[in-house]
Amino acid sequence: MTAGGPLTVVEFTDPACPWAWGSEPKFRWLRAALTGPDGHRARWRRVFGILFDDDDDPAPDPDAEAAWYQRYIADIAAHTAAPYAPRLRWVARSSWPSSLAARAAEAQGAEVAEPVLRRLRETTFLLGAPADRAETVLDAVTGVPGLDHARLSRDLASEEVRSVVRRDWAETRDPFPEVLTVAGPGPHPGRAKEAGQRYRFALPTLVFTGPAGRAVVPGWRELDEYVEAAERVAPGVRLTAPRRSASELLDRHRSLTGPDLVLLAGSTDPPPGAVRVDGVGGPVWLHPSEAATHPVLRG
Repeated sequence: MTAGGPLTVVEFTDPACPWAWGSEPKFRWLRAALTGPDGHRARWRRVFGILFDDDDDPAPDPDAEAAWYQRYIADIAAHTAAPYAPRLRWVARSSWPSSLAARAAEAQGAEVAEPVLRRLRETTFLLGAPADRAETVLDAVTGVPGLDHARLSRDLASEEVRSVVRRDWAETRDPFPEVLTVAGPGPHPGRAKEAGQRYRFALPTLVFTGPAGRAVVPGWRELDEYVEAAERVAPGVRLTAPRRSASELLDRHRSLTGPDLVLLAGSTDPPPGAVRVDGVGGPVWLHPSEAATHPVLRG
């Protein structure tokens, strides 16, 4: 990234959103591109949109709901190429516990918060058992390097963190006018979704704000669309991400999918020593120390 003025990126997401899971390789590329050799970073802020709310009506037949949602994930994976669990045991009952934990982890720094959020995504898309209760959330992130687990447990239950996620909920349900009428080819152009008596941003959505204004890129988009939006609102910025080896990427991210490797390393070859976990559509490669504590590999 070359300097050209301040740039802010807001990411509307949810740990259990299959479109967000499939978009992770592009968002990893963008975050790398927004970090220059001097360590300069555009401000990147996540907003947890609460895909599954506490007041949603429970499914009359949870097994049938899980089977339907498994097919929904498979349909999305046909576009994203993201791997997914062979069997979804249930649909997340609530997005609040995982969103609270992901938000709370941010207080411990990005080096902790990123793998915490990744683990929480993987409970749905690798394990097939969404972390949707405080106990299962805390179990899922056990062993994340550098994580103060006791602090996360306290913060997860704090009113301060809940108030921040409440603001996330409200911000997601106050979409900009331009996303109310988004039209375009499928599979997920990102038009705002009905949410009770409101509308909410589609997940994921990125909002780029810079000296030249605002650009909203909702739904499932090509990488070039994100790059163009960032460069348009921040004239003078040119986004490029360094090509890294698979080993470097595994050391950095600790968990890689096939699409991660293709986009970030330019190769399909797995990192030496990585632990393979097979999903439908392809493997997820885990760092050996990540595999040692990952819930998908616990006996």
